[in-house]
Amino acid sequence: MDEGIRRGLIGLQPGILLAFILAICPIIHALSPTYLPPKYYPIEMSLLTVSSHPVVFDKLARLRDQSTGPDEFRRLMRGLSTLLGAEATSDLRCEDIQVETPLTTATGQRLANKIGLVPVLRAGLGMVDGLLEFLPESEVWHLGYYRDEQTLTPVSYYQKLPPQRPIETVLLLDPMLATGGSAIAAIDTLKQWGSERIKFLGIIGSPEGAKALHTAHPDVDIHLCSLDDCLNEQGFILPGLGDAGDRLFNTPA
Repeated sequence: MDEGIRRGLIGLQPGILLAFILAICPIIHALSPTYLPPKYYPIEMSLLTVSSHPVVFDKLARLRDQSTGPDEFRRLMRGLSTLLGAEATSDLRCEDIQVETPLTTATGQRLANKIGLVPVLRAGLGMVDGLLEFLPESEVWHLGYYRDEQTLTPVSYYQKLPPQRPIETVLLLDPMLATGGSAIAAIDTLKQWGSERIKFLGIIGSPEGAKALHTAHPDVDIHLCSLDDCLNEQGFILPGLGDAGDRLFNTPA
């Protein structure tokens, strides 16, 4: 990099530098698709957890590949969802129990939390089976949003939540955290319903989406397999994996 440009960038305020990076990222990708800018995290790391598991890296690379067919795509998303769920639920509350082994009595622990899985339709459905394999006694409820392609804002079209007292911990599932609009709207709905502890689980997120979600709901932990580089003008994550719903259900645009 030219020394004058380098010194100029160093002298910028952090907010201005971040805006500059977000503005030029799509241009750089268009000119050089193999370019990957340095990773940065837009919110406190205590609230944003990005997996560093080698198996996640392997499955994610295959999930991104445009040659991966829908059947393999679904299997990979299930596997990633299970791994992500294990990381996101490491702080669940447990209670002590006594069990009888074939030889004697043993002290153990079991989950004390009542867990609810809430996939955002339709792409969130691809994460449910992987979480149910890991948390088989979870309740599953659904929220549906589609994105207005003109305004990039979420539009609600389906809501199915139980009328009884809310479950203790809700895992909100949506593979792609792009602008953050659908996740924010879903969490708004869950909080109005009475949920007090909500975690967002996504396969891929953008810095813009993570920051928007944290700004709207700073009490919600965000768990991702990958934090990608930026959004393009159409609101798709770069490098991303395309439209997760289309690839899951084999419905190309």
